[in-house]
Amino acid sequence: MTTILAPYHQDQRLAADDIPVDADVTVHPDLPDGSDGDVWGTLAGVCGAIADAVAPVVSAGGVPTVFSGDCLMTGGTVAGLQRAGLDPAVVWFDAHGDVHTLDTSTSGYLGGLALRLLTGAHPDRYADPIGLRPVPAERAVLVDARDLDPAEVGYLAGSATGHIQVTDVAADTVPSGPLVVHVDVDVIDAGEVPGLRFPAFGGPSAAAVLGACERLLATGRVAALTVACPWWPAKGDDERAVRTRLVTRLAGLAQTSATQ
Repeated sequence: MTTILAPYHQDQRLAADDIPVDADVTVHPDLPDGSDGDVWGTLAGVCGAIADAVAPVVSAGGVPTVFSGDCLMTGGTVAGLQRAGLDPAVVWFDAHGDVHTLDTSTSGYLGGLALRLLTGAHPDRYADPIGLRPVPAERAVLVDARDLDPAEVGYLAGSATGHIQVTDVAADTVPSGPLVVHVDVDVIDAGEVPGLRFPAFGGPSAAAVLGACERLLATGRVAALTVACPWWPAKGDDERAVRTRLVTRLAGLAQTSATQ
């Protein structure tokens, strides 16, 4: 299976060892001159480059695993699958809802909009520039999301987007057809993952999250796996070692599934 690395957190290029994965392809977007400070323009460039890397892998029958520094990059993977002729649903593992809009966000942090952008919010800024067809809300399922703002609670109460727990993840609790499985590593209890930008305690274990992903992979319907690593630079060898073990386990999921 092909592992793709997009070493960006929003418009910030990450250090080479920030996401310790042995990638087959590292995305180097061709960003226009003067793009510094243009977050949306940089996002479009990075997501477009991810789509360029993903599409041929999927067309050849592969299941890519895409690592990046935040959840906003998942749109590039979905766009790549769409270019390859698939119409995927999304299973979104995250400690947070990521269903804000620019109007409801109180922090202004764009990662808090990631799933909502994928399902059609602000298409002129996100979906349209990368050639993404927004995923219908009913074709998205949010897993865990234990840390929700009031606006997110209100949106989910009336939205067709599903909301389930990690223990409930199964073939019949997610949408039909091909799937993009997205894992923000902060879905795992913050006690197991050091240095997260937005830690949330009281969550599932890494083993529980990996087990849920394995159940989905066992269906044969997973077309791509995306992993977001929104953490600060590692503080010391111990922290780096914990992250390396986690990333290695996540990178191995699709490979293990393919050999079963």
